[in-house]
Amino acid sequence: MMRILTASTENIDDSMAAIDEIRAQLDLEHRLLKNSVGIVACHYEFVISGTAKAISESLPFVIAGTNSSLQAVNNAKGALLFTLLVFTSDDVCFETALTPSLKGDAVGEKIADTYKAAAAARKEKPALIFTFAPFMMENSGDEYIRVLSEVSGDVPCFGTLAVDDTPDFRECYMLFNGEHYKDKMSLILIYGNISPKFYLATLSENKLLDRAALVTSSEGHILKEVNGRPVVEYFEDMGLTKASKTSYAMTSLPFMLDYGDGTPPVSKVFIGLNEQKHAICAGAMPEGSTMYLGVFDKDDVLLTSGNLIKKALQETASPSVIIGYSCISRSMTLGSDLFAEIDLILREIAPKTPVFFAYSGGEMCPTQINPKAAINRFHNNTFILCIF
Repeated sequence: MMRILTASTENIDDSMAAIDEIRAQLDLEHRLLKNSVGIVACHYEFVISGTAKAISESLPFVIAGTNSSLQAVNNAKGALLFTLLVFTSDDVCFETALTPSLKGDAVGEKIADTYKAAAAARKEKPALIFTFAPFMMENSGDEYIRVLSEVSGDVPCFGTLAVDDTPDFRECYMLFNGEHYKDKMSLILIYGNISPKFYLATLSENKLLDRAALVTSSEGHILKEVNGRPVVEYFEDMGLTKASKTSYAMTSLPFMLDYGDGTPPVSKVFIGLNEQKHAICAGAMPEGSTMYLGVFDKDDVLLTSGNLIKKALQETASPSVIIGYSCISRSMTLGSDLFAEIDLILREIAPKTPVFFAYSGGEMCPTQINPKAAINRFHNNTFILCIF
């Protein structure tokens, strides 16, 4: 059995007031059980001011997470907000870990070694791995997930990459135990009798264009050729030349990537072109996979998110907690109505169930192959839920 606590504060510059507010909402003296861990999402101003560090240091357990552009818990939503979800239990246990810098070589080896060291404390496999990482142009979230799946024996992985509201995503931090990083990943391993369920939504099938393209040359998350031609020519054919030359102009343009291995297609986005006029993508682009460009709008964001929430609540009548992340590209599609997706989540979930939500620079969530099998995937342009 796990007890779920949530708290939030808008006190960016007054760390003592922020600590008092968080601790009063958590009521730790009366509600904290034997084992505890926290998940955080906040605006980067909380990191820069030192308030995020002060809050973390005031708590008797590790907290991990990322900064985000918008976040929410049951009683609060906002951009300039610090939000916290606490798991506390007498019989569910937690192990936390921090990788070395993920810059340079041997990224996969560093992640694998970090997991092994954390998991060595217990004989059994964890029931769930929460993963938090910064947004790094040089790395692919697909590599993070591939390594964690291999080293853990396919333990479900759920988590997010940091994102912010700057034009070039320059303030994207992973937060762990009071510190913040632009080059490290944190892990929370959960052990015990829990049965997490996972849900995800991208875009409606009728939003996919009927023009499939085959990935014929790529290197990790760098797309070089499509249909045997330079990718820049593909953008020309699709009338996207101008957008592709502007950094991040295409992040709200989704496409579905079919790996051709029987697993469900995964949503990805383009970021822009590098100096070689190759496309930088927010995820791996395996050669031989097929991509389908999509058209996205506000109505479809709210439709797909709403349908997913309804399905999740129908299948789990009385959940203990619902944790959600949604891609920043979905937020961009909402235009001036920035809180439309958050309002939907709070309206449908918050009255009865503890909820924690934040926008994401990339989503990590298992996809379902059949009722008994799932595979960990890295997603873009996706709304993901973890429920237990």
